[in-house]
Amino acid sequence: MKHCASSTVSAHRMFGGLIIGMGLVGASLMPVMAQAEVPYFEDAVAKGTLPAMLERLPEHPNVIDFGAEDKTIGKYGGEFVTIMGRSKDIRMAVVYGYARLVGYDQDLNLQPDILEALDVNEEGNVFTLHLRKGHKWSDGEPFTAEDFRYYWEDIVNNDELFPVGPPRFLFVGDEPATFEVLDEYTVRYSWSQPNPFFLTELAATRPPFIYRPAHYLKQFHEKYRDHDELEQLVHERGLRSWAVLHTDLDRPYKLSNINRPSLEPWLITTEEPSDRFVFVRNPYYHRVDPEGNQLPYIDKMIFNISNSKLVPAKVGAGEVDLQSRILSLKDYTFLKQSEGKQNYQVRLWDVGAGSYAALYPNLTCSDPVWRDVMRDVRFRRALSLGINRTEINRVLFFGLAQPTNNTVLPKSPLFKPEYRENYVKFDVKAANALLDDMGLDQRNDDGIRLLPDGRPMEIIVETTGENPEHDDMLELIGDSWRQIGIKMFVKGLQREVLRNRAYSGETIMSIFNGVDNGLATANSVPSEFVPVQQDSLQWPKWGQYYQTDGEAGETPDMPAAKELMDLYRKWQTSNEKGRREAWQGILDINSENMFSIGLIGNVPQPVVVDKDLRNVPEKGIHSWEPGAFFGIYRPDTFWWDR
Repeated sequence: MKHCASSTVSAHRMFGGLIIGMGLVGASLMPVMAQAEVPYFEDAVAKGTLPAMLERLPEHPNVIDFGAEDKTIGKYGGEFVTIMGRSKDIRMAVVYGYARLVGYDQDLNLQPDILEALDVNEEGNVFTLHLRKGHKWSDGEPFTAEDFRYYWEDIVNNDELFPVGPPRFLFVGDEPATFEVLDEYTVRYSWSQPNPFFLTELAATRPPFIYRPAHYLKQFHEKYRDHDELEQLVHERGLRSWAVLHTDLDRPYKLSNINRPSLEPWLITTEEPSDRFVFVRNPYYHRVDPEGNQLPYIDKMIFNISNSKLVPAKVGAGEVDLQSRILSLKDYTFLKQSEGKQNYQVRLWDVGAGSYAALYPNLTCSDPVWRDVMRDVRFRRALSLGINRTEINRVLFFGLAQPTNNTVLPKSPLFKPEYRENYVKFDVKAANALLDDMGLDQRNDDGIRLLPDGRPMEIIVETTGENPEHDDMLELIGDSWRQIGIKMFVKGLQREVLRNRAYSGETIMSIFNGVDNGLATANSVPSEFVPVQQDSLQWPKWGQYYQTDGEAGETPDMPAAKELMDLYRKWQTSNEKGRREAWQGILDINSENMFSIGLIGNVPQPVVVDKDLRNVPEKGIHSWEPGAFFGIYRPDTFWWDR
């Protein structure tokens, strides 16, 4: 680890469609007028237990450009209520808050947020991060380069905390980042080759948090705490080691430790278990409106926990102020009928996912017979041709959706019509011909085809049960698959159980959401289309192999999969033209091979908004990645007009 002083780098370059360099700090350096104290904090300031607002803000706070985002100056106060389906979903506060080192704006351009500025050299391999002087953690302690150093040296390069070393995006090939502290407010990450992952990872919906509250966590680290004292803490909690203690108390995404300092707009105050989680405004938050008012406008965010099946009824009864999660298009009619009785509007947002739902044949399943069958492209194409997507659209989505593969959307500059259309037309004759051509022409007395070992071709499709429409789709697909001699059984599991079964090879096929980033550009990471993620249900063991550097999982052994990996390496090492060529090759291969089987797309997302809640867009893109659902629309700027 290298520490040195250096002058600020002024070079800049185009990255992801945006110049990133010193020119980006303009909005943050706009002059702002000192405003009156946030009413929520007036008593604490008067008592001297909290500094005044101007002392809590960074020297140069992040001034949100309301003109660019079509927002109005708001008023302080109030709370907004939303519903989550399980207590684990308190992590959505991090998603909705969307405080990132760099983040996407509403046009999906990258902009500094927590950072005051970011410099990237021409080659794209040196990233210099400039922090905001005076920025503080939620407990009032300074946010500095030490928090980045602690993460790099004392967490991800500590064998007990991170046995496998730093995350993959901090490597280029086998080369880890060179990390430098240039001064108290400047750090640098560099590699000998370009790292196209770095910025998109920092802006991700689930961020990597490459900084940690060092002042807080050091008390749980063996390097900084007396051994006997630390052992006593470990013993009191009944844990195995100091490393487990440290990890338990450092969960910036899961929010399980309410005492951990944060940079988020709202801070969790409720410990699990609970059916009502309260988040209160962060007194040291770094964003302000154009008039210098510290954000967020709303004092509290409330997450009520409810059975998913009850959520539409609760929303229709007026129990929420803002809701999209758990709602689907089938709830739209009911919600509109209740609109007149309640003080809310139902808006329909576009979605950013490549497909509303997709089937995932597990190409790395453990059953050798099923594995051979699944890996034959004729079988995957036959399954797709055997799905009546028009019926699914008509029955479940009022005809408003569109049959589609699991691919990029027409709004993506990488889109080709064949990506959406290949093998999606319902054609029982063609599907049967493909299966017969494979030699799967033997059937039992019920008309079900037989596998090569004589077993009936009965596919168990596993589902999380979180989206009732997935189950409804499977019922319709099961009926149409009987026409091609395949019988389907549906098995509902908890999400974690389903994933673990897929990882271990027990799952033959599953249904889940389509690719998150249907709006991909040449500079987007194509990881959802290549076998580099264990979470990709069509090839989990290949993804595991990549993510563990070959220590677990299986090496990709299908020619098309190997070609995808070659193109992925090309994308990593190319200029923008080369990255676009690599992307098109990746999408071409996916389109022809049907590694995942998209079902239906362009399904509008109902968003229920209280009529008095301002600055929530009439039309938006409801997308996990990129977008963080409400995150890019900055819920810290929403306000009550009452």
